[in-house]
Amino acid sequence: MISRRVVCKVAGLTRTLFGCSARLSNKNSLNSCIQSSTNNRRVRVESRWQYMELSAGKTDPHLSIGQDVKLGRDVKLSKTKIGAFVEIQKNATVGKCCKISSHTFICEGVTIEDNVFIGHGVMFINDSYPRATAAHGNLQTEADWKVERTVIKRGASVGSGATILSSITIGENAIVGAGSVVTKDIPPNSIVAGNPARVLRYVEQIAEVTE
Repeated sequence: MISRRVVCKVAGLTRTLFGCSARLSNKNSLNSCIQSSTNNRRVRVESRWQYMELSAGKTDPHLSIGQDVKLGRDVKLSKTKIGAFVEIQKNATVGKCCKISSHTFICEGVTIEDNVFIGHGVMFINDSYPRATAAHGNLQTEADWKVERTVIKRGASVGSGATILSSITIGENAIVGAGSVVTKDIPPNSIVAGNPARVLRYVEQIAEVTE
């Protein structure tokens, strides 16, 4: 049995571990946090880094968390590869066996189903009419606007540098070309590109030509 490894820097920083928030200033505080939140975990200390190992129950070579990764509350890990400098906000979902390439921004309200490929630097948007301030002139808060949801269906691929506007569904196995701006729903099995993205052809047509 191997375990999933979560890395926590211990330079007096606050971290949330398995629902327990603690001031990680020394080994004792980290141990206390883990013991109060869960059983069957092991801790070892290596210089300025604390390595906490969570027993996974099954051998899973796909689960790996690197240094400086921050996991928020209620995060669940799956067989998905997430590149460097990716931001995934709260209330966003990424399915199993996905590839999320570096520098991508997945905002609140985005659902990415299983087997989806997201290229480098893909931007998702969850507000069609964003404003910095509310009617009273103060900065907007979560109470001043409503999240608009976007769904990327199973098996779809989104090319690098694409921008996906809000309230959109990208259909199963669809392919969005690099640099595209998606402004409306994309049909399943379609290949789209451009600004705004338009259907060029369908995946079945490529299969026929290949045969």
